[in-house]
Amino acid sequence: MSDEEKKMTSDRTESLTSKSEIKPSEPDEPIASSEKNSPRSEISPTSETPPILENRDKNPVSASEKSVGEAALQSDRDEKEKGGKATSEVLKSSSLPEAEAAGQNPSISQNRAPRVSDDQLSGNDQQSTLVGNDKVPEKPDDTNGADGKADAKKIKVKPSRSKVARNPLIILGNFFLMLVIVIILAITIPIYVGKNMFVAAGPQSNEQVVLINQGAGIREIASILEKQGLIRSADIFVYGVGYQDKARLLKAGEYAIPAHASMKDIMDILVEGKSIEHAFTVPEGLTVAQVFDRLAANDVLVGDLPKVLPPEGSLMANTVNFIRGTTREQIVKRLRDGQQKLVADIWAKRAPDLPIKNINEFVTLASIVEKETGIATERPQVAAVFYNRLAKNMRLQSDPTVIYGLFGGKGKPSDRPIYQSDLDKDTPYNTYKINGLPPTPIANPGRDALEAVANPPKSDALYFVADGTGGHVFSKTLDEHNANVRKWRAMQKND
Repeated sequence: MSDEEKKMTSDRTESLTSKSEIKPSEPDEPIASSEKNSPRSEISPTSETPPILENRDKNPVSASEKSVGEAALQSDRDEKEKGGKATSEVLKSSSLPEAEAAGQNPSISQNRAPRVSDDQLSGNDQQSTLVGNDKVPEKPDDTNGADGKADAKKIKVKPSRSKVARNPLIILGNFFLMLVIVIILAITIPIYVGKNMFVAAGPQSNEQVVLINQGAGIREIASILEKQGLIRSADIFVYGVGYQDKARLLKAGEYAIPAHASMKDIMDILVEGKSIEHAFTVPEGLTVAQVFDRLAANDVLVGDLPKVLPPEGSLMANTVNFIRGTTREQIVKRLRDGQQKLVADIWAKRAPDLPIKNINEFVTLASIVEKETGIATERPQVAAVFYNRLAKNMRLQSDPTVIYGLFGGKGKPSDRPIYQSDLDKDTPYNTYKINGLPPTPIANPGRDALEAVANPPKSDALYFVADGTGGHVFSKTLDEHNANVRKWRAMQKND
């Protein structure tokens, strides 16, 4: 190395040494590296020579090593300048909208001190960055304090959407998936809620009677139940019954619905069809007209009576059970059908030697027996007397036939007695005047009277008269009979 080169190296070393000398500051006073008081320019005072400079004095650096160090130092400065500019641009772009929104001046210099460039740094900072080929880590710059943290929070980079998420097929698929989920929920939730309501206890706290008319459909039935407060929702009842496929199995009638019965309980009751039954009784010995009067007065039955009365004696004396909503014509038909079957069955089992010729005469004689006595055990004896008289061509002389001839099917008023003049009147039914049987029955005979006439007992009696106790006394001769009549009249006078 020549003398000039040594001199140049020595001058550079002295220059670097002079730059690294730091004047100690007054206590508790920061050293400003520039007029703007950048936070990065503050350096803690020291009274000792930096270790790096001491090493440099002890180990002189060759010219080639200095050249390499200076080149590395210049490269590091360039990178810092580029990084500083990039950071400044990011801070400007992120803080500008917020400053404008707050109505402030968007200039960064109004809120924060300007960044100090690398050229303004002290020689000590520059020398501490690189010595030879060795890099010395710099102390992190945290002098910005809260402003630095606020700036870091403001730097938010919005992530870009994935290309897959922007794919139209993916978007369409997601839409249809959500649509399917909504449809499934729209179907399953009502079904779940409706099922629970269908089996839950009903709102009615007392037993109630509900009437389902003939021909009522499922919706009409549900409406009736809802109006009476037996169910909470007519729609749920319709859907529940339909879901179990029992809509067509519901039966009309009058039903007693227990307290708190569920919709399912009510459905089972209507499907079973066990409705409240009412009774209509036809006593033995009533005429057809009297039966029709009772049918008309019944407020449970509906509909009109037949305009034409059926034949006398054609209605069965019996108790008929029916449900509310049954028509009067239906009851009449059931009574006629029952009587027809009963008469046919008993007639088929009659005694072979009877003096009657056909079913009409059979029923007619049975109706006379029915009206003569209300005691079932006497009917066979009364039937035997009439058969004996017919066999001897004697007139029957039955008071009930006279009354029917006078008053017809309406019957004699209860407070009107039978006079002798009534017995003398000519009517087709006056058996005091005519031979044999009247043209038609005079009432609807019951089973006991029919069986008594079909199979009468053997007897020689030709007469009978009331004994004053509700029964009759029978006699074989006219003298016995007249004596019995006198006894009866005597009892009547005493009464």
